[in-house]
Amino acid sequence: MAKIPSSMLPLGTPAPHFSLLDVVSGQTITMNGQQQWPISVIMFICNHCPYVKHVNHELCRLSNEYKLKGVQFIAINSNDIESYPDDSPENMKEIALLHHYPFPYLFDETQEVAKAYQATCTPDFFVYDKNNTLCYRGQLDDSRPGNNIEVTGDSIRLALDNMLANKPVSTHQKPSLGCNIKWK
Repeated sequence: MAKIPSSMLPLGTPAPHFSLLDVVSGQTITMNGQQQWPISVIMFICNHCPYVKHVNHELCRLSNEYKLKGVQFIAINSNDIESYPDDSPENMKEIALLHHYPFPYLFDETQEVAKAYQATCTPDFFVYDKNNTLCYRGQLDDSRPGNNIEVTGDSIRLALDNMLANKPVSTHQKPSLGCNIKWK
């Protein structure tokens, strides 16, 4: 397993716009700067990555808990499916249904969205406020496959809790680590 860190896009960066297909519902999901959600969490994940498999249960738990507080979660797979057919839209739908993903799972076929977000690894997380301004980017928590640290989502939870309480989010943020996005 290669460990590739997040690019750590500068805080305050506006959310890039996109319109991508949700492989489960068949609906197009759009992020265009006119969100109805006070907080949006954009997650770059995929099916085959051991780092994503390691945190899948927490992604679901976190999303189920925080969507009740008005937080939107969106997962995006930008991997090249020619080289990694496990990450195809058909397999994405299968994984989403298997794990009961409570968030849309979007396919970024052109990889333009991953490039716009400067996503580098799976998983990679970006949290935006109601003004679509980047407030958090980096890791879910300190757990990694094989390090025997419990998966809790505490890094993102702290950022979300502060944002929901209108408190500042610490600028001391750790990059995520995971498999590199599989570029074409």
